[in-house]
Amino acid sequence: MAPTDETQNPSPDPEPSSHGAPRPDPTVDAAAGPAATAAAAAPTAADDPAAAGVGGTKAVRSAASPAPAAAGTTAGAGTTGAPAGSAGPTGAPVIPARMPRWLPRAMVLGLALYACFQLGSWAFHQLIGLLVNILIAFFLALAVEPAVGRMAARGMRRGLATMLVFLGVLVVGVGFVVLLGSMLAGQIVSMVDDLPKYLDSLINWSNQTFDTKLSRVAVQDSLLRSEWLRKYVENSASGVLDVSTTVLGGLFKLLTIFLFSFYFAADGPRLRRALCSVLPPAKQAEVLRAWEIAVDKTGGYIYSRGLMALFSGLAHFVLLEFLGVPYAPALAVWVGLVSQFLPTIGTYLAGALPMLIAFTVAPWYALWVLAFVVVYQQFENYLLQPKLTARTVDIHPAVAFGSVVAGTALLGAVGALIAIPAVATLQAFLGAYVKRYAVTEDPRVHGHRRHGEMVLARVQRALRASGRDGTPPGGA
Repeated sequence: MAPTDETQNPSPDPEPSSHGAPRPDPTVDAAAGPAATAAAAAPTAADDPAAAGVGGTKAVRSAASPAPAAAGTTAGAGTTGAPAGSAGPTGAPVIPARMPRWLPRAMVLGLALYACFQLGSWAFHQLIGLLVNILIAFFLALAVEPAVGRMAARGMRRGLATMLVFLGVLVVGVGFVVLLGSMLAGQIVSMVDDLPKYLDSLINWSNQTFDTKLSRVAVQDSLLRSEWLRKYVENSASGVLDVSTTVLGGLFKLLTIFLFSFYFAADGPRLRRALCSVLPPAKQAEVLRAWEIAVDKTGGYIYSRGLMALFSGLAHFVLLEFLGVPYAPALAVWVGLVSQFLPTIGTYLAGALPMLIAFTVAPWYALWVLAFVVVYQQFENYLLQPKLTARTVDIHPAVAFGSVVAGTALLGAVGALIAIPAVATLQAFLGAYVKRYAVTEDPRVHGHRRHGEMVLARVQRALRASGRDGTPPGGA
């Protein structure tokens, strides 16, 4: 017997719904949850827009969109740094942040530049003394360049000419130091020998003026037993080594300066060729022009100062010889050199030593020396110096004083010596590139106005104020 249809299909088809849609299978896994239910119900809402209404459209859109993810998995991937390829809130893949490729190189470059700066700063502070000596040697070589150039132009070898010039400078310097040192040593011995006489005169003046009862023996005993004298002797004994070290260091610096200046002067053409070989032709002409200006200004400054030192020394020698001050030649040389190569204040500084020596002869002689120093300074500033330096340095006295102050603040005594030739060189070099025009003939340019113009201007102002000239008061 053939089996019936019910036996062959024991699970009947689900009963269709009232709208023709099949009923959901009750055997569907309950784990599908709301997602499966929504997916099954979506066609119903789509087939019956009348029943769904506006919500039908929303149901269709929600059915087409992906199901919401579980909390803490996909929803937080966009903010917590999901792995590559995961979807963000908008459905776009999230790419993890990466370090730019240029950042490590920039950091290494910055550290390298900082290390180079620190190394350069340390090396500069360690070599500042050598650099200052080289700067002095360079200006000294510029000063002797004209003499060396003239001797070389006459057929003498440049090295031999440089050696002869520096030998002459060395002989003059050593002779001046020896003469001045012997003068000071002899004067100090004379002052020590005359010290009891000066002390007696001072004690007698004090006893007569203040009615005291001092004696030279008591004063000498109090001085010899004083605590400050003992400390001074101890400090002097301990400072002998420091003085020796300072002297040796000064001699080494002097030797360094002479060595570098000799090479700069003897190998000047070779140095200029080496410098120009790394520059284009247009720049070579500018460098050679600046070098020539520096040589002219520095040499002119040295020679003009030497000539004024000669005049100053002769004038002070005549005065000191007339007053009978001892060591008049050495004092005259001292005044001439110090007063000229230390501008503005050098004259008064140089005049202090002759005043001291003249005071030991007679107190009134010191006042005569002071008066002569002041008068000669004015004569030199207003008559002698402008005529001698007009063709060599050509720098205003105020600019010269400011340059000396600035050079002293930067490099001390060395800056005071090289400030004026350096500023004169810079001024001459920049003046070649500054275009100048003819000045209009206006009385105000010359610092004064003619008397007639001043009277006319006053009358016009008075008429404008009163309104009598046809214009309203205060009008133009």
